[in-house]
This record gives sequence, C-alpha cells and structure tokens, in this order.
Amino acid sequence: MHILVVLAHPIKESFAAAMARTAVAALEASGHTTDLLDLYAEDFDPRLTADERARHMEPDYDISTVAPLVARLRAADGLIFVFPQWWFNLPAILKGYLDRVFAPGVAYDIDPKGGRLVPMLGNVRHFWALTTTGSPWWIVHFYMGNPVKRLLKRGVAAFCAKSLDFHMLSLHSMDQSTLEKREWFLERIRRQVGKL
Repeated sequence: MHILVVLAHPIKESFAAAMARTAVAALEASGHTTDLLDLYAEDFDPRLTADERARHMEPDYDISTVAPLVARLRAADGLIFVFPQWWFNLPAILKGYLDRVFAPGVAYDIDPKGGRLVPMLGNVRHFWALTTTGSPWWIVHFYMGNPVKRLLKRGVAAFCAKSLDFHMLSLHSMDQSTLEKREWFLERIRRQVGKL
C-alpha cells in the first residue's frame, strides 16, 4: 500500500515529528511506500480563499490552487494524520488542509437532488490519527466527549470514504509525560502501524 502521512506541527524536533518518523519507518519496514507531507515544512497556506468559498457548491469545482496536494491524496491507499490536539481540536493548519484539499469533486460530491454528500475517496481504505493531548484521558473522553475522534471519524471519514478502517492512537497528559511514557507510545505506534 501507499500511505500519505500528514504532519501538522511547527517544530521540527517535536514529539509529533517523532511520531511521524516512527510511523513512516514502521510502514516502510512492513513493505509499504510512504509520502510524508509536513504541512509547515511545505509552507501550506490553510486559508480558504474567497474565490474557493464562493465556488464551493458549483459543479466542476476548480482545485488548481491545491492540485499537487490533491494528486498526493488521490495516490494514497491510506492516510495517517499526525498532530497535537490544541484546545480539544485540530491545529489550524490541519483544519485548513481539510477545508482546501478535501474539496468537492475530490473527497466528496454533492448530490444535486438533496445536497447529500457522496463519498469520493474510494482509494483510501485506512484513515488513522496519531495524536497527543495535554489533558488526561478522563477529561478528553468523559468531560469533552472525545471531540477530535468524533470529528475525524464521523465528520470527515464517514462522509468521504466507505468501508474505511478508522483508528486513533492518543497520548494523553502529554505535558506531564516522562521520557519512558513517550518512548512507550512510540513503540505502540511502531507495533500498531506495522500491522497495516
């Protein structure tokens, strides 16, 4: 398989970057090919333009401003998003990637009879998220209802692809984590991703 790994963190030496490197190494060790898309390193502009928004519901939506990124998405059999959760949400650059690249005619089509979204990412069979949170597990799950997982699984994956393997690995209480806990989590990523 060919896996697109999308990294969203501004610091090259971040733990998110270490997670992305670990995932790529595990995938390649299992015989897969990878494409590491570091949104910050590639200077991705997350801002949806006025023209893009104005044409959003029109037939034959023009993707020319993000065509190279669309080509990379269409070439993938699987996606792995790697990011920290800030304010119980995606980093702005990753949200912008979804807004601009998961566009009409790419990730979904709009049914003209009722406005229903029709999934178009038939090439993508696996959608994973590798993430960290500053909050403990119980805050994320019980108090907040795990919003990032719900957003990605129900609000993105379910509308863009059918019969998708969705999986999310999260390291909670990142700000208080020890080196041993972070190394354990990287090993968990290595084992789980290596099974793809």
